[in-house]
Amino acid sequence: MYHDLGYYEVPLPEDVEKLKTYGDYDGAKKLIQMMLGREKTSETMKKRLLLELDVLKMLGDSEYPYTFDQAASMMHEQIRDFCDEELTALKESGEADWIYINGKVHFQRLFLENLIKTRPDYAQRQLVLDETEEAERKQDLLNKNVRIMKEQGGRCVKLHLRASVQPAKDFARVGEKVRVHLPFPKKCQQISDVKLLHASLDIKFIDSEDALQRTVYFETTLRENQKFEIEYEYVNRLSYVELEPERAQGIALPTFYTQEQPPHMAFTPYLWMLLDEIIGTETNPIRKARLIYDYVTTHVMYSFMREYFCISNIAEYAAVNLKGDCGVQALLFITLCRMAGIPARWQSGLYVTGPYTGPHDWAQFYVEPYGWVFADLSFGGSAYRKGEFERWNYYFGNLDVFRMVSNSDIHAQFHPAKCFLRADEIDNQVGEIEYEDGGLLRSQILEKQELVEMTELPYVACK
Repeated sequence: MYHDLGYYEVPLPEDVEKLKTYGDYDGAKKLIQMMLGREKTSETMKKRLLLELDVLKMLGDSEYPYTFDQAASMMHEQIRDFCDEELTALKESGEADWIYINGKVHFQRLFLENLIKTRPDYAQRQLVLDETEEAERKQDLLNKNVRIMKEQGGRCVKLHLRASVQPAKDFARVGEKVRVHLPFPKKCQQISDVKLLHASLDIKFIDSEDALQRTVYFETTLRENQKFEIEYEYVNRLSYVELEPERAQGIALPTFYTQEQPPHMAFTPYLWMLLDEIIGTETNPIRKARLIYDYVTTHVMYSFMREYFCISNIAEYAAVNLKGDCGVQALLFITLCRMAGIPARWQSGLYVTGPYTGPHDWAQFYVEPYGWVFADLSFGGSAYRKGEFERWNYYFGNLDVFRMVSNSDIHAQFHPAKCFLRADEIDNQVGEIEYEDGGLLRSQILEKQELVEMTELPYVACK
């Protein structure tokens, strides 16, 4: 069953909320099934309860597998001079994500990786320091990109990528029919000349080049150890912009991409009050967008997240909890921009370099006379925290060339449509797999993306 996430706006019955908060997921599922069988339960509430059943499926052991003792043991093994009181403090400060399962604290599956990524003191206390050189190389690449973009007025590269997905060993049902969607570059403002170079088996369908969430589609009988793999290339061309507020003063903005898009871009009372705090009486659209950018990049702490499907309103979650990953931060920026009358929209796909290639999300916003420009909130926030203020300013209006774009909106259908719950209901960056009776979750698949080659091309400015 493919869900309409708009039903997230329907409140859950109080007794279901109580059981969920306590972490009694079996009890919550039992109560939901009872309510679904009641004649007096409205059709609208039934759709909300069915949505919640899949939320409960994603929570628990797969998303929050570690008890306090297990989490503390992991910290002792990997962090020098660690004591259990630190984990308690991290839990209480919200820096280590946790929930109750049957009344006991359980930590999110990426809590340790998140601490090492976001807390330099923990990164320095690692007993095995194996990512320092890679992190430094990433910073060098980004700073070099800023310099090249400013010197040349833009940059153009050809990128050759390889991507694959397959069921994890325990979820590989050999001999059964399987349907697979892999993300594929879409034509958009910066992406052109997309070419499929290789596929590990015959592709049944490739979506149109302007699809909101573009994929290639496989359908076959699963073989043992079968991997679904593609190679492709494309050109990424970006022009550098320096946004000058004076040029936008007094120019009316269009109304496209200024509407609510519930549940994750809902204009809630709290967000209206927060927006008023952020922009005050400012009327210039570029200055308003910059105030919103500054707020998100300086107030929202980067944090790995549970699956987005488990959050009922992502933009408000970021504003209330002041934490979130790249997509959470982008959704808060987009929502606040739309509320301020500034057109804003989603882009996502991959961040692509030799040291690291993997999923990433960012935003676009529209201001005259520049048109659509970019904002990368997590990269901007990272630069701010490192004192790299030139790079912080750069990501308000600009993007680097190390990107593959496969999504230009959230909640868009695939073609052919996926029949069951997706591993990622927001967009598609690593791939989706489903059998005849249901889809696999993110924790049940193996995925890989890698840069094969990046070629620098001559940059020619648009006339």
